[in-house]
Amino acid sequence: MNQDNLIEVRDLAVEFIVGERRQRVVEGVSFDIKRGETLALVGESGSGKSVTAHSILRLLPYPLAHHPTGTIQYAGQNMLGLKEKTIRHIRGNRIAMIFQEPMTSLNPLHSIEKQINEVLGIHKGLTGKVATRRTLELLELVGIPEPHKRLKALPHELSGGQRQRVMIAMALANEPELLIADEPTTALDVTVQLKILDLLKDLQARLGMSLLLISHDLNLVRRIAHRVCVMQRGCIVEQASCAELFRAPQHPYTRELLAAEPSGNPASNIVGPPLLQVEDLKVWFAIKKGLFKRTVDYIKAVDGIRFNLPQGQTLGIVGESGSGKSTLGLAILRLIGSQGGIRFEGKDLDSLTQQQVRPLRREMQVVFQDPFGSLSPRMCVSQIVGEGLRIHKIGTPAEQEQAIIAALKEVGLDPETRNRYPHEFSGGQRQRIAIARALVLKPALILLDEPTSALDRTVQRQVVELLRSLQTKYNLTYLFISHDLAVVKALSHQLMVVKHGQVVEQGDARSIFAAPQHPYTQQLLEAAFLAPTTAE
Repeated sequence: MNQDNLIEVRDLAVEFIVGERRQRVVEGVSFDIKRGETLALVGESGSGKSVTAHSILRLLPYPLAHHPTGTIQYAGQNMLGLKEKTIRHIRGNRIAMIFQEPMTSLNPLHSIEKQINEVLGIHKGLTGKVATRRTLELLELVGIPEPHKRLKALPHELSGGQRQRVMIAMALANEPELLIADEPTTALDVTVQLKILDLLKDLQARLGMSLLLISHDLNLVRRIAHRVCVMQRGCIVEQASCAELFRAPQHPYTRELLAAEPSGNPASNIVGPPLLQVEDLKVWFAIKKGLFKRTVDYIKAVDGIRFNLPQGQTLGIVGESGSGKSTLGLAILRLIGSQGGIRFEGKDLDSLTQQQVRPLRREMQVVFQDPFGSLSPRMCVSQIVGEGLRIHKIGTPAEQEQAIIAALKEVGLDPETRNRYPHEFSGGQRQRIAIARALVLKPALILLDEPTSALDRTVQRQVVELLRSLQTKYNLTYLFISHDLAVVKALSHQLMVVKHGQVVEQGDARSIFAAPQHPYTQQLLEAAFLAPTTAE
């Protein structure tokens, strides 16, 4: 084993056992991770990135997955041949891992202090005040403000960025030699992503550890990685230094990934009359304290927002998590209570009861961020897409079936698959199903709430092009909520930048992207389109 290498992976192959069938998901993968360097594994969902990384710590679901061939050398030992007791000592101690979604990785019933203390107790034998003191040091190290006030907090009481910092603190608790970061910034805002990246680079420099980064976001990889391995269908198709790979990619798939950034201009529709008018909209949540639960203050999630959206245009709404974007969308659809004027197709929605609003819901549809969470796992695609038709009593069963088939064709799905269930589709296909469900009712307005954030760049580009073509064909109006400014730029005619429930900048999207006026908008754009900062 080369002394410069911390990890050496040779000819790794992984199979999943599905019933009596064996499916090879990783094939002949070989790479090294040098001491103190950052190696990135990139590729689309299903390419084998996470399976390869999880193999290092033997975190695959045995016996449903096994390694038919290959070695993973660390400290003179083959990790694949170690006993469970030995590998447990390495996990979280010498090699640690940060998972993609901290909310599912952290125990929702235990405080932050208890969860970090547990790691210190298992591997270092630290307990009581000594463990708590070390936990405070770790929280301070990863930039949690006022860490002593956060010790008793539960995961749901922290923001997404703070939860990810807690995950990093847990991973760093025992000063590992290798940190594996599996999509550590996917669900985070661009400004928070940048802070997490800077934090990882700073910690790596201070602690001298190696970093294995798994990502489908090449912009992120370009900022932090020293070397890159590109994976496709379980194989490494290209391996090079980060500078070389971005300057002169050799493999067609690598070139495809680099060209997958959403681009182009918004749909060129004939601008119609105002379809949606919002005037001084407010959503305030009361903070109640004391024995009698008196209101002492308000959380002003949406505070005095106004805009006019003409038919056929897209309003992009951007801002960090907690800025009020999604709350604004839900209020416009009358899914939560609000104050202020909401006028849709000439009707004042704010003065209507829920029963009176219900017939109008056919004209106002929504596509959510996570299609796997918004599609019922017990319903087949035909039932999911046709649910709105049945609720609104549109057409005969035969006509409904034809409408479902037409909607699936519109979004690029084979109608023959309509009797399958959501788990049988990829993430991009599931999002197409969600779009078909909204489209089948032929609405005037579609609220798109982070519809591409969980998708690979290549799939994002396909979904953006689909949304543009549908908007052109049917003169649709979109409310597009996102923290991904590249996608917003490709779709939006108007742009609204929201911070703490208030609009800080609003107007023509092209003008704002070209010359943002407000410091917060400038900060968002700088974080989203920053030049690469790798050690090239």
